[in-house]
Amino acid sequence: MKKFTALVIVLTMALGLVLSGCGSSDKLVLNVYNWGEYISDGSDDSLDTIKAFEEWYEQEYGTPITVNYTTYASNEDMYNKLSSGAVSYDVIIPSDYMIARMAEEGMLQPLNFDNIPNYQYIDDSFKGLYYDAEDKYTVPYTYGVVGIIYDANVVDEADVGGWDLMWNEKYADSILQYNNSRDAFGTAMYKLGIDVNTTDMDQWQRACDELIAQRPLVKSYVMDEIYNMMESGEAAVSSYYAGDYFTMQEAQADHVDLKFYYPEPTNFFIDAMCIPTCAQNKELAEIFINFMLSEEAAIANAEYINYASPNKIVYENEAYIEDMGPEAMEILYPELGNFSELYNKYAYRSLDVQMLDHLNTLWETIKIN
Repeated sequence: MKKFTALVIVLTMALGLVLSGCGSSDKLVLNVYNWGEYISDGSDDSLDTIKAFEEWYEQEYGTPITVNYTTYASNEDMYNKLSSGAVSYDVIIPSDYMIARMAEEGMLQPLNFDNIPNYQYIDDSFKGLYYDAEDKYTVPYTYGVVGIIYDANVVDEADVGGWDLMWNEKYADSILQYNNSRDAFGTAMYKLGIDVNTTDMDQWQRACDELIAQRPLVKSYVMDEIYNMMESGEAAVSSYYAGDYFTMQEAQADHVDLKFYYPEPTNFFIDAMCIPTCAQNKELAEIFINFMLSEEAAIANAEYINYASPNKIVYENEAYIEDMGPEAMEILYPELGNFSELYNKYAYRSLDVQMLDHLNTLWETIKIN
């Protein structure tokens, strides 16, 4: 889940519609579709993992390759683009509940793990989970926990704790809310103690009413816009993904003092690398996935995007642990040994079509209220 990209190699939308797999006679083309700022791109002295893959592949196989890398802001945006049939991608990195939906709808290809030997480094806690119980379609890329970010120069310490902060009238017009239905409803449902995967429409209506009550307090509904707004002090309270807190903290203005905490309960999530059925170069996609699990690339990605890695090569690396520091390790890797239990309890599940239609209707009601 995540951030707004600064990759130099990002294509324009027009080019993104001309995705072509491996049809070129002179050069292979791999089309990758990912969250914004969700890969180490060479900025801030980081490793450009896309360029590194291109160079490694040409050296290893003697064939030039170009990676066309484009980004999306939400799982729903990604799903709508692929389900429209207008474009083709070779590698995508959705979140768990969307993976379950896409697999159920036949939108994902089974992986050939013979081409992904580095899969052995994925911690067993991240295998056999509900969204891919047979470990057939996915390779975990990152995981995390949703928390609340706040400006300590604005928010009173006595108000910190739990989900109530996002409904505190004292901070009206300084609160940000997700601009996607599942995460926004999650904040209300966790606050009310409602199962985020309930099929009881009355419970969804309760959550809707809670979000409508919050509406006058909300400055803006955001995704990638959260960075500038929290870093600049334009807003003071927002729920977001733990890894992004460190990115915002590093870029915060002098008059801003961003802090973070986990409300209870909260969402646990996994984003994973997959190959959609529209992919035109499956084997090349698997080689790319394997490269992203290799030591240099995996550590570079984890350090750059500030998300927790399910890759043992990363979180057991002493230099990585030292570079991240104790606060980051404590926030990013909470109770790793207990992850599967917490994940199974609080992660989003894929909703059936009827519930999705109902959710979308409720979401529209909130946005126009």
